[in-house]
Amino acid sequence: MSSALDEEVARAELYGLLARLWYAAPDDELLAAFSVAVTEAPVTGAFLEAPWAELVGAARAASAPALAAEYDALFGGIGKPEVMLFGSHYLSGFLNDKPLARLRGDLSRFGLARDETVPESEDHVACLFEVMRYLIAGEDAGVANLSSQQAFFGAHIQPWLGDMCEAVAAHPAADFYADLARFTRAFAQVEAQGFDLLG
Repeated sequence: MSSALDEEVARAELYGLLARLWYAAPDDELLAAFSVAVTEAPVTGAFLEAPWAELVGAARAASAPALAAEYDALFGGIGKPEVMLFGSHYLSGFLNDKPLARLRGDLSRFGLARDETVPESEDHVACLFEVMRYLIAGEDAGVANLSSQQAFFGAHIQPWLGDMCEAVAAHPAADFYADLARFTRAFAQVEAQGFDLLG
């Protein structure tokens, strides 16, 4: 029981970290946490060990100003960003399209709504990862359960996340974020396999 609980806590924390890193470049405080992060998995050769070690190494080799510049070059700027972080773009080719409407319907059923102070729409990858964190660690068992996690991941993350990660990893301006994309894709593969086992 303790092992299963530890695994769920680790999943929730990973979703939270990914949400933070995809929403904005890491600051000095987060980079300091990476500087002492453990990179060895409990079981040698675990699937996430290598991509995690590469991500931690990239964070340790970078500075906050450099990462802020990289984030802006990839995902910011005036007009269309170099790489989109919104699910609707990958699912339909347009922002604020039908996939976003379906997402809002599911969020409403969970009792969740967009914070009006946040400029990004709900299909931003960071928002979706925060929802997954809530569905794992939330206290309302009627919402925060494996069934909800599986359905939400399958409907709103799995169909397009790989395409986004490939776009980021292939971009010539991506360095740290290429490593983040590779780790994110690997983590999503582990999640998908776990949900497949649920049937």
